Amino acid sequence: MTAESKDRGRHLLDRVLAGVPSAESPLRHVKHLPERSARTAEWPSWVPAEVVDAYAARGVREPWVHQVEGADAVRSGQHVVVATGTASGKSMVYQLPVLSRLLEDRTATALYLSPTKALGADQLRAVEELGLGGIRAAGYDGDTPKVDRDWVRAYGRWVFTNPDMLHLGVLPAHSRWARFFRSLRYVVVDECHTYRGVFGSHVALLLRRLRRIAHHYGADPVFVLASATVSDPGDLGERLTGARCRAITDDGSPRGARTVALWEPPLLEEVIGENGAPVRRSAGSETARIMTELVIEDARTLAFIRSRRGVEVAALSAQRALAEVDSSLPDRVKAYRGGYLPEDRRALERALLAGDLRAVATTNALELGVDIAGLDAVIVAGYPGTLASFWQQAGRAGRDGEGALVVFVARDDPLDTYLVHHPPAVLERPVEATVLDPANPYVLEPHLACAASELPLKEECFDAFGGAPAAEAVHALTADGVLRRRPHGWYWTERERPHRSVELRGSGGSQVAVVEGDSGRMLGTVDPDSACATVHPGAVYLHQGESFVVDELDLNTDLALVHAESPDWTTSARESVDISVLRTVEHRQVGPDVAVCLGDVEVTSQVVGYLRTLPSGRVLDQVPLDLPARKLVTRAVWYTISPELLCGSAPGGAGLDPARIPGALHAAEHAAIGLLPLFATCDRWDIGGVSTAMHADTGEATVFVHDGHPGGAGFADRGFAALFPWLAATREAIASCECPAGCPSCVQSPKCGNGNEPLDKAGAVAVLDAVSTAGRLAGSAGLHERRQRD
Repeated sequence: MTAESKDRGRHLLDRVLAGVPSAESPLRHVKHLPERSARTAEWPSWVPAEVVDAYAARGVREPWVHQVEGADAVRSGQHVVVATGTASGKSMVYQLPVLSRLLEDRTATALYLSPTKALGADQLRAVEELGLGGIRAAGYDGDTPKVDRDWVRAYGRWVFTNPDMLHLGVLPAHSRWARFFRSLRYVVVDECHTYRGVFGSHVALLLRRLRRIAHHYGADPVFVLASATVSDPGDLGERLTGARCRAITDDGSPRGARTVALWEPPLLEEVIGENGAPVRRSAGSETARIMTELVIEDARTLAFIRSRRGVEVAALSAQRALAEVDSSLPDRVKAYRGGYLPEDRRALERALLAGDLRAVATTNALELGVDIAGLDAVIVAGYPGTLASFWQQAGRAGRDGEGALVVFVARDDPLDTYLVHHPPAVLERPVEATVLDPANPYVLEPHLACAASELPLKEECFDAFGGAPAAEAVHALTADGVLRRRPHGWYWTERERPHRSVELRGSGGSQVAVVEGDSGRMLGTVDPDSACATVHPGAVYLHQGESFVVDELDLNTDLALVHAESPDWTTSARESVDISVLRTVEHRQVGPDVAVCLGDVEVTSQVVGYLRTLPSGRVLDQVPLDLPARKLVTRAVWYTISPELLCGSAPGGAGLDPARIPGALHAAEHAAIGLLPLFATCDRWDIGGVSTAMHADTGEATVFVHDGHPGGAGFADRGFAALFPWLAATREAIASCECPAGCPSCVQSPKCGNGNEPLDKAGAVAVLDAVSTAGRLAGSAGLHERRQRD
């Protein structure tokens, strides 16, 4: 390997920065991660020669040490979680024992689960390319034709599917899969770090239902879980499967050197945002510029962008810029995102694998999925919500031991701004613990209903589903008439099975189809939770570089009709939100003036209109909408502040004029939402908030931050446990921002239903100082009291 290939990341960074004056450099920090040499081991003696030969034909001469350690553990019957880096060959850990068993025992079967169709299809392709006869590996997902599904049920031995299809298409029809379940030896759960929050809780209960069905047919499969980025692999494996798991973490794979750059787009001097706030060049625009430079340099690049619209805009901007350089280059840049039709996704994946594309702007749909070798660069446009996802995306760069570049481009957002100015928070912190709660009754009860419809529930089943919470849930379902108790257990009472009413990914309904009204062409789909905000009447909708405007949204038929149009403005929904306290679970009085609470709340939200905004940032107008309200019962953390502390001028008081209080609380709420992902495994879009100078249920000024999922996902609980460190980081992020009166980097929110009004940046700092001081004083008093007792 040449020195140039090892220093590829540094060279690409210099190319991207070429021509930018040092005084105007967007670069905030650079770290060079060294390369790592491979550590290999001998092939296990139990692996058949034909399997070894198949790997040798694919260029694998010796396995790495972690592959042998993990494969030996799986072969011996241990449940395993392999948690080694991206591109460390984790798939071999499960492929070796599964392929060996399928060749030795021609009746044995195995199941592979992935969070995305793309990843499942890619792993199936990898197994097929080994060319081993008799394995009969087959895909079974929503894109599989009916005739192929019948063949898979009858003859498939290694079935590649996803949690959604297991839930809807396999477990409810387990009697038709009796042959498969009777001989089930292994269950592979790939990219297990993605199973967090409500989705993770659903999958944990789904895997328990799977084990129960397998036991019914006399099988006891070994579980093999894999993830490149998880801090607590053994604990996560046990929480997901309900069984003790051995963690494999000693990574023996080689890794090329990587240059990691933290990048903050410059301020746009000629643009003034809402309420006169300064505006930075958007992360998407900056990413398009970087991507353009990398394509000119012939660097294979993936750019991860947070929103579907952002992906489309970035790809289109890069194509336009490249057209001015070379007419052949625009076709080498494409967008890839969820919501595309299956045939469009497959065509893009083939072009990626063949190397026909030089750069792809994508949502996290390609964070997991197609195994793209030899990437020179990865751009992460906006913090993806967790360090686990950040390193998963960054790990796509630097395959084959060569040097690579990773650029983290900050959005105009409190958390992103904090991270690029505090590099250790990105580069030195361990990845987060994965939060999931299978005992959440909003998740547990419907899964127990599904389980009862698959096989009658008996008391001995309760332990597998969580013990006492499962027993309580079954009794609640019985009291509601959902289940009926008989001498041999609890039975499902309806003719129709309950599975379709359970949304594993929390979407809460059918996908909304986006259809071109004139031609009847289906463009894609939209999550029902976001339909009112993204495809409301008048919304601008982008699809593969084409622009459309929504004419009609019919939520009864799950249909959005659009027409082709390229207006000069963009749209952003405006939403009203109200919150009421249903139950206070924990109450902590922090001195006489501050209380911190955790509990159950009901959030009522409604999209009431949208803004039309020019590219300059100038708002044209606000258009009202009449759309239905949505109610969400979930978990929240909140703190209350007495009027004396807010308005008092004594030491420790905020000293605010009453007229400033709403803006100060609102700004503190926005910034707190932006910083909670530092303390909980969540994304700011997984949580919401409400602030008020006088709340009816608390009787005082209150700031709420709530989970965005029914029943909660553990995020508010994490915030309650770390409230004062969380608020301290929030205060620092606001105070350190250079803007005079508040901007998207500190207190403005991209999803504020009130158009970021009112906001008081200085007032937010005063509020957070007052709350933190109350916390310190209460802590000191508590310590003094304990010492006195001692």
